[in-house]
Amino acid sequence: MYNNKVLWKWPAEGKVTRHFSVKENGYKGLEISNKPGTSVKAAAGGVVIYAGSALRGYGNLIILKHTDDYLSAYAHNAKLLVREQQKVKVGEKIAEMGSTDASKTALRFEIRFKGQAVNPAKYLP
Repeated sequence: MYNNKVLWKWPAEGKVTRHFSVKENGYKGLEISNKPGTSVKAAAGGVVIYAGSALRGYGNLIILKHTDDYLSAYAHNAKLLVREQQKVKVGEKIAEMGSTDASKTALRFEIRFKGQAVNPAKYLP
């Protein structure tokens, strides 16, 4: 699991309503809009390293570790379906889409490489 070849899949069905921006205060992920309760799935296999709502601005958040270099984050969920230290497979349902700490129902999806936000669109099929 911890090599640097990660096979990514889309984490949710819906419309991309915000795109990644390289600007200093730009959006550091993709916003995928759909209706409340839409399945949020692990974009790649990994281990849940965070599941909670303590990070301001992200609502109910899940962070998965895929390799020593890659993490993915899933924010604004209505309901979290995994717990910390749980192993998940690519495509496994981990949450339900919601609008916690957000103005509309959408998933904020981020990929981080060595701690830096990268454009998820470059990794997704």
